[in-house]
Amino acid sequence: MARGSAFLGSEVAILCGAMSWVSERNLVAAVSNAGGFGLIACGAMTPELLDREIAATKALTDKPFGVNLITMHPALFDLIEVCNRHGVGHVVLAGGLPPTGSIDAIKANGAKLICFAPALSLAKKLIRSGVDALVVEGMEAGGHIGPVSTSVLAQEILPEVADKVPVFVAGGIGRGEGIAAYLDMGAAGVQLGTRFVCATESIAHANFKKAFLRASARDAVASVQIDPRLPVIPVRALKNAGGDLFTAKQREVAQLLDSGQVEMAEAQLQIEHYWAGALRRAVIDGDVEHGSLMAGQSVGMVTKEEPVAEIIALLMTEAAAALEQRAA
Repeated sequence: MARGSAFLGSEVAILCGAMSWVSERNLVAAVSNAGGFGLIACGAMTPELLDREIAATKALTDKPFGVNLITMHPALFDLIEVCNRHGVGHVVLAGGLPPTGSIDAIKANGAKLICFAPALSLAKKLIRSGVDALVVEGMEAGGHIGPVSTSVLAQEILPEVADKVPVFVAGGIGRGEGIAAYLDMGAAGVQLGTRFVCATESIAHANFKKAFLRASARDAVASVQIDPRLPVIPVRALKNAGGDLFTAKQREVAQLLDSGQVEMAEAQLQIEHYWAGALRRAVIDGDVEHGSLMAGQSVGMVTKEEPVAEIIALLMTEAAAALEQRAA
């Protein structure tokens, strides 16, 4: 993990995935204070909200942390400026290829840029564009997902690019043995989200945490796209009535497209706003029936509420034991 830790400036190369409403100041600071690397989930935040969130996180930790920005955010460049003003050292761009000018805007202030690589060709393209590190995330992850599993992406991408930039593997990782396997394959570190949802420091509602503690891997299912003209990135979440509500929302937005009341960009933004609202209902308000319970398939390995420091310590102990066993 030395390479990943040096790149992040953290004790261990474990990023906490940016989960909207969950990855806020308390969890981010707790992960960084425990030696990992926290990421603020900007999501649909306004520049003013992000400004306050970064300042509040700085008040809770003097350790490095980063900010995750969504490429389709209409105020992306204003958000980048907020990060620059605060001297944020690492910015993650998620949700698509970086828009023209965004890479230069992020790196102008000396920040390191991390992007998601859902395929080998895109990984190579991003490296040529000047990206400093990659996250390879498989479809086992929670929230927005691609179509390929973590194990396949890791085998495809790590041998080709791990010598060029640090690569962090994500999706379906719940134990240290999994971390060890990807480090063995050339990863510089890993990113976990679901494993931290039930951390003591997580502000997620007690109902949300209980849903995680009760769930098994097969309960975390991907959403279905109902209209091919409306490209919707699948979202993995625990099964509940909220999934049916999303299907209805897609139909509603498709009808707006049909009638010419909205353009495609606006339609996709409506879908994003739906998810942000549905997730808030579950995470903050505790409505686990109608809200969105975004979770990865590693949810079955989340068995109790415990402090972040204990989660990271256990993961590292398991990983070290697995690597020692292989070396013996």
